[in-house]
Order: sequence, then structure tokens, then C-alpha cells
Amino acid sequence: MNFINKIKASLLITILFMGFFACDTDETQTVITINNLVMQDNFDTDGAPNPAIWGFDIGTGDANTGAGWGNNELQYYTDRSENVKVEGGMLHITATQESFEGSGYTSARILTKGKFEQAYGRFEARIQLPWGQGIWPAFWLLGNNCDDVVWPQCGEIDIMEFRGQEPTVNNGTLHGPGYSAGESITKSYTLTNDRFDTGFHIFGIEWGVGYINFYVDDVLYNQITPEDVPGEWVYDHPFYIIMNVAVGGNFVGSPNAETVFPQTMLVDYVRVYQ
Repeated sequence: MNFINKIKASLLITILFMGFFACDTDETQTVITINNLVMQDNFDTDGAPNPAIWGFDIGTGDANTGAGWGNNELQYYTDRSENVKVEGGMLHITATQESFEGSGYTSARILTKGKFEQAYGRFEARIQLPWGQGIWPAFWLLGNNCDDVVWPQCGEIDIMEFRGQEPTVNNGTLHGPGYSAGESITKSYTLTNDRFDTGFHIFGIEWGVGYINFYVDDVLYNQITPEDVPGEWVYDHPFYIIMNVAVGGNFVGSPNAETVFPQTMLVDYVRVYQ
């Protein structure tokens, strides 16, 4: 029995989300019914991330993104334990200031490409975030056709995107054709009397035909539908998960003298439901 079937057999659950959710619009929010858990990683085994679920992006960019991963990022991604490991029931992704392969920083970026890909459902992770000027952690999804079409035609869903210099603010964003980079469709969620780097929070989406709902700690703070985007809706095919901590880049700027290294993103679990 493979990994996913074991989860289906042993961890089948039913969650029914009903009612209307508060949002800062007058529109009724779409409700999704979640039937079963189809993938999870609780990071219970020390060492490298589970290779049945996670692979690695290595280096400073690829043929699709170019140098700096298309964002002028400063880090070199590795698969070394110094940058990514499972320990104490948590995934650790650590950005470090060091000279490595021509870069001044190292970090890690793991992904489920070719291992777990799904259209629709609930995707969530419980995470404690790093902080500091120029620190850019993210939990996001990319369309599995990204090798065949030019980004952003494949679609990108940023479930959690965080500027380390804004420790109370999470950003949920869609990038697609006609609405990408600085013209993406985005909305922020701000904590009151708390910070994302001082404790764990659950970041998630519920994604169905014609809508994507964004949550922090089960609070719905945004819904995006085809009517909300100025271009093509490209969220009707499987996506895969990416988790990373970038250093520098267009979204956050470069670290400064006050940025403390190393900085680690701690992930308690990742779960996907149908």
C-alpha cells in the first residue's frame, strides 16, 4: 500500500464547513465540503524531509525563472542539513549568511512536484515564521504545467507570503496571466497583539471550481473568483506545494545591518484534503 493510500485508509475524516463567513464585503462566501485527508506530513522522523513527498530546488534559479529565481533573490538553495532538516517533530528551513557557490546566503526550497499534485480541496500548514528585514518565507502552490507554459500562465497560489520586516502581516495572493508580480491579486491579514514569528499559526486555502478562499487560523479573510481577476482563470488543473525561505528579492528588499542570521521557518505539519 503506497503512502497516500495508507493515509486514506487510516486517517479518513470528514469536515463540513457550513454557514456564512465574515469578510469585508457584502457578498455571501462560497462554502466547500471537505471529504477526506489525502496527504499529510507531520515531520515525525528526524533527518531529511520524506523523499516520497518532497524534492528540492537547488541553486540560484532554473531555466524557467533565471538567476535569483526571477525575483532578484540573494540565496543559494541547498539540500544540506544546515538549511533543511526534520528534527524534534518539526521541519526546519534555515536561511544562513555565508559564502557559498558565489552567493552570500544559503537556504532551502522543497516541493512536491511529481510526487503529490492536486486540483481543488483544502491545503494547510501550521508554521512559525522567521523575521527580519529581507527575510521572505512562503508556503505556496504552482501549476504542474509550469514546465510546458511560461509563468504565470501555469498559475500560482501564495497561501502564505511574508515580509520578515512586517511580522504581523500575512499576504495571500494569486498570480496568473494579466495579473502577476506587482499586478497580482492580493490581500493581507494582520494579527492584533501578536506576531507570526512568536508562535504557530495555520495558513490555508479552500479551493473549488471558480473560487479560492484564504484563511489564517480558520478565519476567512479573502475569496477570489474569476470575476475578481483581469485575465484568464487558470486554477482548474493540479498544482504542487512549495515551501521555502528566500533572502532578499523584489518583494522584501535586501537584509540590513539589523537582520539577524540564521533565521528558521518551523513547520509542524502540512495537510491536504479533498
